[in-house]
This record gives sequence, structure tokens and C-alpha cells, in this order.
Amino acid sequence: MGSPFQAQITVTPDAASQRLDQFLAAHLNVSRARVQELIRDGEILVNDAPAKASTKLRGGEQISILGPAERPPLRAIAEDIGLDVVYEDDDLAVINKPAGMMVHAGAGASDDRRNRGTLVNALLHHFAGLSAVGGEMRPGIVHRLDKQTSGLIVVAKNDEAHRKLAAQFAQRRVKKTYVALVHGWVKKDQGTIAAGISRDRVRRTRMTTRLAGGREAVSHYRVARRVDSPYGKFTLVEVKIDTGRTHQIRVHMALLGHPVVGDTLYGAPREVLPLLPRTARFSAQGRRGAPTAERVSLPRNFLHAAQLELEHPRIGKRIALQAPLPVELEKFLTVLTHRGSKAEI
Repeated sequence: MGSPFQAQITVTPDAASQRLDQFLAAHLNVSRARVQELIRDGEILVNDAPAKASTKLRGGEQISILGPAERPPLRAIAEDIGLDVVYEDDDLAVINKPAGMMVHAGAGASDDRRNRGTLVNALLHHFAGLSAVGGEMRPGIVHRLDKQTSGLIVVAKNDEAHRKLAAQFAQRRVKKTYVALVHGWVKKDQGTIAAGISRDRVRRTRMTTRLAGGREAVSHYRVARRVDSPYGKFTLVEVKIDTGRTHQIRVHMALLGHPVVGDTLYGAPREVLPLLPRTARFSAQGRRGAPTAERVSLPRNFLHAAQLELEHPRIGKRIALQAPLPVELEKFLTVLTHRGSKAEI
């Protein structure tokens, strides 16, 4: 499968009128996206000259392929990135992940774009051994947190620990508690949200509860604090999840009509504006736009994995760990409840 390095292809007459990328994708048995990537990188020549993906073939052209048709497999690399290690022994470690850090690399155009600044990169630098169960791009990774969610994540140092920890997650024996600040006052002091989650068919970066056949997802919430601030009403909630679906808490809170603060993907505003009397609001906005004074913005989701309880994979003892709210979230709460504070967090 795929072409050898520096291969040459002669376009046959029956390929006339086909696009260059379409022809090569079929001929090399790779995706059109990969062909287009090679073309962008100057690794596809038609009659010894660069060409566009949309070039229409006539038949008889000589196509030179100067790079591997299949992208070389990625391997995670070590990077000297600071880690907040909450717990560590020979079998596992628990990290307090900051918001803004991806757990492992995703798809992209190059090693530099796909494979830098992740938790995995940091783990490879800090720890001598990690489990290989998850593959070369996800060493030690048993479960995940969203990029803009902070908090506790457990890492396996060997394959046996990984398998036993993964079994605990699958059997719902790991207890996970999150803290979230959501818009508005949640009606009930506590409740359970049981709504299946699947990927949105239109916006592929989103998840949804609106499609039939979604994967089971159960979240239990409890109101920790109701905030009645100069910026409106908010609720600080603790959420325990039985399942670990992608974006689960974010989707479930949005389903209640109370999106997580900062979570613009699921309906939260980019900025929180102060509540002003009608006359003051008119004078502040003039003829256009919203009031500009004392705007508050949070460049992450107000969602934090605060507590994690699991069974040690070797000795069987229960381990309970906590991570306090990050400074930026504590500061945001302070700004909400004190009129006149600076806006940017």
C-alpha cells in the first residue's frame, strides 16, 4: 500500500479530465487530504513542475512523487514541561493538568503541529517508564480531560497497572468529581442527568444529546453555591459522573439551559457583561453594541476535575486525591462578586 519514495507515474488516457488529487488518491490508495498535503509541500510534480490539486489531467503526463504517500507514523517525544504531580509511586502517577494543555497529540499537518506541548510530551520527560497499552502516541494515558478542563488525571507506569485501571474506569469504580460554574441559577439543588451523547452530524467538534442511539451518559450534580453578582446569576456545582463521555458535563449542563462559563462551543457567551440600570446601559452603549465597562472574560472553561478516588492497581487500597481550583478560576469568582474589578482574567 502506498508508493515508494521518488516514484513516477505515467497518466493513462482513461484518466483524462480527472483532477490530479482525485487520480493520485485512487492510484496510491491514500486519502485526498494526504495527496493535497504532498502537493502543498511541493512533493508532487507534473512534468517536472509544481501543480495544483485541482489540475485537470489530459493523459500522458509524468507525475513524480518525491515523498512517501503515507504519512510516517508519529511517535510522542519528550519535552521539558513542568508538571504538578499530586501523587506518584512505581505503578501510577496522578497529575493536576492545567487548562490549555492537550492530553495527547491530535491529527495535523506536521510533527511540529501535531506533537508539541501535550501532557504526554511532559510525561515522557518526567518519568522513566510509562505503559505501552495505549500505543506510541498515548503512553500511560488511561483516560482524558478536555484541553480547556483542568484537574486530576491518572497515568499508568506499566501495562499491568494500565489494564487494571482501565478496568476500573470501564466498571465505573473510579469516582470523579468536577467543579463547574454555570450561567444562571440551576432550578434544583441536586439532580441527575441521564441523556445519551453522540457526535453532532453537522458540527463535528460538538457532541449532542439530540440524536437517537447516543452512548449512555449519566451525571449527578449538586449545587455548592448560588452567585447573585453584578454580572447576573451563576451556580457553582459539583458534578459526579458515572460515565466518561466526550464533553459529557459540558453537554449535560447545556442541556439544562446552564452552559459552563467560558464554554462558547455549547452556548456560553465570550464575555460576561455587568448588569446596569436601563438608563446607565443606554448611556454606556450609545447607539451601537453592548456596554463596554467592566466586561469579564475567561479564556478557558470553568470546569475543573477536583477529586479522584480509585483502587490502587497493585495493593488494592483506595486512594482519594484532591486538586484545588486553579488561581485563574478563583480570581474569576472574585471578579464576579466585586464590582469595579478589572475585566481580563
